[in-house]
Amino acid sequence: MALYAIGDFHLSFQTDKSMDKFGSIWRNHEEKIKKNCNRLICPGDTLVITGDHSWGKSLEECREDLAFIEALPGTKVLLRGNHDMFWDAKKTERLNREYQGRLLFLQNNYYTYGGYALVGTKGYTFEGPFYLDRRGRIVGWDEKMEAHAKKLVNREIARLQQSFDAAAADGYNKFILFLHYPPTSVIERDSAFTQIAEQYHVEHVVYSHCHGENRFHDSILGKYHGISYHLVSRDYLNFRPERIL
Repeated sequence: MALYAIGDFHLSFQTDKSMDKFGSIWRNHEEKIKKNCNRLICPGDTLVITGDHSWGKSLEECREDLAFIEALPGTKVLLRGNHDMFWDAKKTERLNREYQGRLLFLQNNYYTYGGYALVGTKGYTFEGPFYLDRRGRIVGWDEKMEAHAKKLVNREIARLQQSFDAAAADGYNKFILFLHYPPTSVIERDSAFTQIAEQYHVEHVVYSHCHGENRFHDSILGKYHGISYHLVSRDYLNFRPERIL
């Protein structure tokens, strides 16, 4: 039994949204992920997919994409991403009912892996616009956009708090935290997400969203304050799920 994670499938079986324009690494990306999952993941394993599952704008436009995910080996736990238009946070229970026994949707709830509680939310990170000097160094940013980002972060933290509280009430004290957005922005070293992770003594924080070599180091990687931080964006992993436990 093992726990794996990967993010950013960006499937488009029912929509005309090819990923090829983002570079040669994305060509035939569906086949790459299918091949690697089938090779690495066993039926008793758990695979957490950290958002951006489909380009479909409605559930009906995502049916084939979700069927592709369902057919992958192991227990699949899905997290919301910023492109998952089919999944409104208020509809999580409905999705879990409809896909019961096939897919698990992680939002305002928790799932278990061994003695761990798996908690997660989409998260949010301030992404600018930033103002640069001639050397490309950040010297300022749009403060109105930053204020708006803080409101979204607070909303996501409230959702996480609900999940942590539910798991703790059921007796869990070992946690793994999953986010779609990175836990910090390029101008932060600590954030509300790192703080809640430390508050609950989370062992691993797993996130995605960052694409391209120039974005892979936007946030924390490796050990920080005793917590292991993992970037699992699909192009960062070269389409190979990362084993977390």
